[in-house]
Amino acid sequence: MEEELLRSFDREVVARGYANRSEAIRDLIRERLIRDKWRRGGRVVGVIALVYDHRVRGLEERITDIQHHFSGEVISSMHVHLDSDHCLEVIAVRGEAHRIRELTLRLVGLKGVKHGDLIATAGVEEGKGTP
Repeated sequence: MEEELLRSFDREVVARGYANRSEAIRDLIRERLIRDKWRRGGRVVGVIALVYDHRVRGLEERITDIQHHFSGEVISSMHVHLDSDHCLEVIAVRGEAHRIRELTLRLVGLKGVKHGDLIATAGVEEGKGTP
């Protein structure tokens, strides 16, 4: 491995608080495997975060209706008042990757949603200790 690449990696290991390179490499491998699992499809888990303007007429109802349409994928949601005009909706999801992506796109595309993102991860498969 090139020395500069290794030095950069070591700085990142320290900045993230890893005890050693092996721990950092383990997490990089897991991250890559999770990303590949989302790309290939299959059952995954994640979190959708939305910041929206609650003053937009009917928006909260549309967000709720979409979640009900995807009731097989929505595990739980939490609603937080950020200020007098904006709310945060955090939605825990589990299911087929394509359905989770579809749910995310439908929510983020609503008029009044200021920002939305999917934090993609993978659950522990039954009987196994890794994603």
